[in-house]
Amino acid sequence: QVQLVESGGGLVQPGGSLRLSCAASGSSFSAYTMGWYRQGPGKQRELVAAILSDGSTNYVDSVKGRFTISRDNAKKTVYLQMNSLKPEDTAVYYCNAARVLRYWGQGTQVTVSS
Repeated sequence: QVQLVESGGGLVQPGGSLRLSCAASGSSFSAYTMGWYRQGPGKQRELVAAILSDGSTNYVDSVKGRFTISRDNAKKTVYLQMNSLKPEDTAVYYCNAARVLRYWGQGTQVTVSS
């Protein structure tokens, strides 16, 4: 069983930055593929970024060059650094842990608006 708790969301102006954190409980954190998903108003949930157990990463095209996913296995935490934020990045952001089963956090709201 894995529990995930996201933090770091909030209101930011276009062009600003935020860093999301996702703290995990449970064992074998380093073996999980960790991902950040988001769901904007009236939209389907989409994968934003993922980091595998070997540290390799992948991103949806719309955030490449602006967002960076990273993990600290000692702290059992995954991060999403978001720079040059745009209004279309507004969404609830969810942390996900995947191995045999998938686990979700409760989500954190990110609003990009002037």
